[in-house]
Amino acid sequence: MSTTPTTATTQEAGAGVRHFLIDTDLSPEEQAEVLQLAQQIKAEPYRHRPLSGPQTGIVMFDKTSTRTRISFAAGIAELGGHPLVINPGESQLGHKETIADSARVFERMVSVVIWRTYAQAGLEELAEYSHIPVVNALTDDYHPCQILADLQTVIEHKGRARGLTLAYLGDAANNMANSYLLGAATAGMHVRVAGPEGYVPRTEIVQAAQQRANHTGGSVTVTHDPAEALYGADVVVTDTWISMGYEEEKAQRLSVLSDYTVDQAAMAQAAHDAIFLHCLPAYRGVEVAAEVIDGPQSVVFDEAENRLHAQKALVAWLLYASGRADIPADVSLPEAHRSAQRLGRSV
Repeated sequence: MSTTPTTATTQEAGAGVRHFLIDTDLSPEEQAEVLQLAQQIKAEPYRHRPLSGPQTGIVMFDKTSTRTRISFAAGIAELGGHPLVINPGESQLGHKETIADSARVFERMVSVVIWRTYAQAGLEELAEYSHIPVVNALTDDYHPCQILADLQTVIEHKGRARGLTLAYLGDAANNMANSYLLGAATAGMHVRVAGPEGYVPRTEIVQAAQQRANHTGGSVTVTHDPAEALYGADVVVTDTWISMGYEEEKAQRLSVLSDYTVDQAAMAQAAHDAIFLHCLPAYRGVEVAAEVIDGPQSVVFDEAENRLHAQKALVAWLLYASGRADIPADVSLPEAHRSAQRLGRSV
């Protein structure tokens, strides 16, 4: 398997199960259905119990985590399951045991694997050999679950995502920028990312995002000019400038990215009713001014809460779409139903 952006049908091949490794593993219609399900789950937290039994879900971390750990562990429990959290250094996966062998063991014991790791290729190898859903809880290349939560937050505050403009400022070569390009384009948004020379997304990411945007009516802009990205934007986003693994570059990054701080002057260039998002943790006075993240346009704590609801919806949807759980009789999920039928599973 490849770290190049793929389509949902690619992830259906071979294992006969749906995974979520990259934002484009959901079609626009499927993404919309997951987001609709997230809203339903937020309103009725215990209506969907696809892991009842309880079945076990593994939540593995090669990187430290706060929101991802809490939201996935709580989410699996609220879906009726038992979360088994494996912390850094507690697993032989990829060290004393091959990823392929671990995948074959996991699928005989648990119902879903959620992995926060470094290399996208390792995650894709796990999915290649897994007959249970595998979920990307963050890699060096992508953070697709965060984007689902962000889109849910945009819809809550703006009524829709399609047709709105999202501006991302800062390190536009990191995993968050990659997933904003792919995930927001899938939602039909106009995505603008701004970063300095050397901090812009890879060509293949931009091309994949543009391909999605062509299908959904969105658009993609990559620029070095923060003002170009911000002009009239409905949603303004940033992320930490010093991601895990880049601590030695701190001084250089602070200098190079200094013109991309989201402060009041930056927000004034966006739409008057723009909202501000940040996946957290945030460094006030660095990538975002305190008066912005703590101000009335900030919805970062709604965004953090929605990690729980969006990820519950995603896990439930993957189980339904893989034919590994029955869709409740009073719930309409036509895309999940069609996916299960394509995989030859009864629902």
